[in-house]
Amino acid sequence: MAIVINPISPVAFSILGIDIRWYALAYIAGFIAGYILFRRLMRDTDSRVKLDARGLDDLLTAIVFGVILGGRIGYVLFYNLGFFIENPWEIFAVWHGGMSFHGGLIGVIIATCVFAWRRKISALAILDLLAVVVPIGLFFGRIANFINREVMGRPTDMPWGIVFNGDVAIPRHPSPLYEATAEGIVLFAVMYGLYRCTNLRMRPGALGGIMAMAYALLRTFCEMFRAPDVQIGFLTSWGLTMGQLLSAIMFCVGATIFTIAIWKKYV
Repeated sequence: MAIVINPISPVAFSILGIDIRWYALAYIAGFIAGYILFRRLMRDTDSRVKLDARGLDDLLTAIVFGVILGGRIGYVLFYNLGFFIENPWEIFAVWHGGMSFHGGLIGVIIATCVFAWRRKISALAILDLLAVVVPIGLFFGRIANFINREVMGRPTDMPWGIVFNGDVAIPRHPSPLYEATAEGIVLFAVMYGLYRCTNLRMRPGALGGIMAMAYALLRTFCEMFRAPDVQIGFLTSWGLTMGQLLSAIMFCVGATIFTIAIWKKYV
C-alpha cells in the first residue's frame, strides 16, 4: 500500500508577479544557516580560521559563486552535455533545475583556494570548517528536490513508497528524503561530532577528507534506491550510476587528503 500525496507547487509564493521557488529558498536557508554555524565555529579559541566581518562576507560571496557556477557547470558536463550543446541558452535557466553536488563542491574548493591565497591563510583549514557546514545545505537542497519531484526513487513495493496524485500510479522510493536524512542529518551529526569530540580539527585537511569519504559512501548507498537520470541511465550492465562513479572518485580524493593530513602530523 503506497502513500499517496498531492504534489507541492515548486513556487512557494509570488511577489509583484515574481515567482519565489522552494529551490531558491532552500539555497538561501542553507547559506544563512551555514554562515551562522561557520561564524560560530570560527570563534572557537582553537580555530585555525580567524576572519573579520568583511573577510567572512567575502568568503560567503566566493562560496555562493562557487556553489552556483560549479553546480551548474558540473550538471552540464556530467549529466546532460548533449542537450546543452543543442540548447546553450538553457545553461542559464537554473530555475528549471539541474545542479550537481560534485560540481558545486569543485566550485567551492576552487573559490576557497583563491580566497585563501589572496588572504594568505590556510585553504585546508577553511575547508575543514566547511566540511561541518556543508550537510546543512545538502539537507535543504534534498527537501527542495522532493518538493520539485526531482531525482525520485526506483519503483518499490515497500509500504512507504510514494505516489503523487496525477502521476503514474507506480510507488517509488522517496529517495530525496533518504538523501536528506543520510547526507544532511547523519553526515552533519558525524562531522559535528568529530569536530567537537576529537582533535582532527587541528590537522588541516583531515575533516575535509573524512567528509568527502563519508559523503561518497552515503551517496553511493542512496543511489541504490534512486532512479538513474533518464538521459544517462546506468553506466554499466550491473547498475553503476553517474552519481556513484563521481562519488568513487570523490572517496579516493578524500582518502588521499586525509592520509596526507594525518601523515604530516607525525613528520
